[in-house]
Amino acid sequence: MARGKDLVIVESPAKAKTIEKYLGGQYKVKASMGHLRDLPKSKLGVDIEKGFEPEYIPVKDKKDLIAELKKDAKSAGTVYLATDPDREGEAISWHLKELLELDDKKARRVTFNEITKKVVTENIEHPRAIDSDLVDAQQARRILDRIVGYKISPLLWKKVKAGLSAGRVQSVATRMVVDREEEIKSFVSEEYWLLDALLDCEEGNGKFTARFYGKGDKKTELKNEDEVRTVIAATQDEPFIIRSVKRGEKQKSPAPPFITSTLQQEASRRLAMTPRRTMSIAQQLYEGVEISGHGTIGLITYMRTDSLRLSEEALSAARSFITERYGKAYYPGSPRRYKTKAGAQDAHEAIRPTYVELSPELVRKDLTQEQYRLYRLIWGRFTASQMANAVYDNVAVEVVSAGYSFHANYSELKFPGYTAVYEEARDEESGELESPLPALREGERVYLEKMTPQQQFTQPPARYTEATLIRAMEEKGIGRPSTYAPTITAITSRDYVIKEGKYLRPTPLGEVVTELMKEHFGDIVDLKFTNQMESELDEIESGKADWRKVLGDFYTSFEKEMSAAEKAMDGVRIKVPDVESDEICEVCGRRMVIKKGRFGYFLACPGFPDCTFTKPIVVEMPGRCPKCGGKILKRTSKKGYVFYACERGTDCGFITWDVPTKDVCPSCGKTMFKRAGRGPLKSFCINEECPNFVPEDKRSYKKKTPAKKTAAKKTGTKASTSKSAAAKKSAAGKTTAKKEKKTEE
Repeated sequence: MARGKDLVIVESPAKAKTIEKYLGGQYKVKASMGHLRDLPKSKLGVDIEKGFEPEYIPVKDKKDLIAELKKDAKSAGTVYLATDPDREGEAISWHLKELLELDDKKARRVTFNEITKKVVTENIEHPRAIDSDLVDAQQARRILDRIVGYKISPLLWKKVKAGLSAGRVQSVATRMVVDREEEIKSFVSEEYWLLDALLDCEEGNGKFTARFYGKGDKKTELKNEDEVRTVIAATQDEPFIIRSVKRGEKQKSPAPPFITSTLQQEASRRLAMTPRRTMSIAQQLYEGVEISGHGTIGLITYMRTDSLRLSEEALSAARSFITERYGKAYYPGSPRRYKTKAGAQDAHEAIRPTYVELSPELVRKDLTQEQYRLYRLIWGRFTASQMANAVYDNVAVEVVSAGYSFHANYSELKFPGYTAVYEEARDEESGELESPLPALREGERVYLEKMTPQQQFTQPPARYTEATLIRAMEEKGIGRPSTYAPTITAITSRDYVIKEGKYLRPTPLGEVVTELMKEHFGDIVDLKFTNQMESELDEIESGKADWRKVLGDFYTSFEKEMSAAEKAMDGVRIKVPDVESDEICEVCGRRMVIKKGRFGYFLACPGFPDCTFTKPIVVEMPGRCPKCGGKILKRTSKKGYVFYACERGTDCGFITWDVPTKDVCPSCGKTMFKRAGRGPLKSFCINEECPNFVPEDKRSYKKKTPAKKTAAKKTGTKASTSKSAAAKKSAAGKTTAKKEKKTEE
């Protein structure tokens, strides 16, 4: 039988298409579409008595694909298993090898940290054997999570509510959100005061504000109004003297390039992207995008990493690009190398652009809006990480009066350095005064114009956002780069945690389940224990621990906890408390509670079944009804579709699928609307009597980006997007979404 083409198996069709272009006609590249073999869903699938032996079965809906791959593998000379370069990718390659019945000589493992022609062609020439330690680490994680999920979840069904689930990492993440809520509830606020002095210089040289610092050289906090009055009275008739003026340079260094957790945090803060969406778009950029003049290339390196390491080639390319584009002054003189934190797997480089010379502006027309925004973030962070420090001229002034000290500071940018490209976003802004200061001299007298006291109260810790929860999980060693996004998706989709604006708040269900877990399964939701388990999985990966022994040690204590919990909860049924609303039942007068049904949350009378009154939860939108001027409310149809209607209902009759905005029409002054959907959709006027009225069939277009506007002016035509290109991007998005199903049981 004649030998066929060598077979390369990757995980996604998008990556398969890109790699096939690079390798040429002697290779056939196919996609496995993720896992082809897994534990059965209908049962535990792990024989605990036989050393935790897993029972793997082919994925049911992939029978045709498996048969096709078997046929291709049989005729191929060599089968290159090129799944993703992480633990799960290694496990998928091992499952493929077993499923396709390949011997060690025929099955070869290759990985691509970046999907570029150079890396793909070089790595295919240097294959290796499957790393059994990586496979064992992934198997241990999978079995560990399966045991926890399949043993505890049925107990939750019986004692709390049907359909609930527990998970080794998700239960800890939920506990973190619940614990933060308890901190907020138990927080006792304390009063303190700020005191600002508006000071006027001699001869009209200007005014400035200095904030109370303390008495003498000791920093003192003003705790009540009496203390404030004491300071004001003491300084009212006393001179204010400039005690010191310190001028100097302050330098600020750039942040390191992204790792998985910091990318998810920054995308959440800057782009309002969920961690799951961030990883989905990053996967598209990694697997390959059609770029004009370059063909299909992967724009970024692998996005599941905890390492800050950068290749020498990348550092050299960054140096050349920065000095050529920005000038030698913007390069620090030598490459910046960042230290990866202790305990990191360090399997891959940090996330960076594959070609730094492909700036976001050059590829913008070939990317979707989300791809462009995320690529710009990654490109900017990497480029800035190799640039010179930003330099600030800093002035610090101390003013004294009656033995009390007041401070004023001001920094002005002297040399932008890396800030010419990128500055890291902050979760909270600083409360310090920062305003320009006049020219001041030591010993100079200034004159008090007025004192401004401000009463303040200490604030409880803020609820977690998705970004800050990921940061906390990383700091505490909970989970790994591949688990952050699916963990947050799991706890929100299962109603243990809900999002209020950008903040995460536990539901009563989440609080009840967490309390049960803390009482009966302390190890599972213990942060230190979970951290230790992650370390043991890392030990398996490095070949220092046996995966069966690690599971055995865990199961010994877990089995005792499970048995004790079942005995303690025999005959117990836990009720999840309802969340009361401010709405009153129109039938019986009881205060209504929030319930969840097939189509989302709604208000229901707690007197059910005696009273069956329900009503939708009302969400008020910006703007006013264009017909009568009433409020516009967000509604949900019985089939789950969102629409918008006037608060007066049928008395007015206004209803629309379009989204009201805060903008008003410059001609008629009525609220403008926009189509529902992602991206920069243009707002329009729906008032038929207005000269700016936009007919319904013309309301779906998007805002022109600056680049498209310029192109349109030059050509005299409207900027348009190729339908085929849009179709490709849509297909890439669907494929990548499948990749994001890496969730724990």
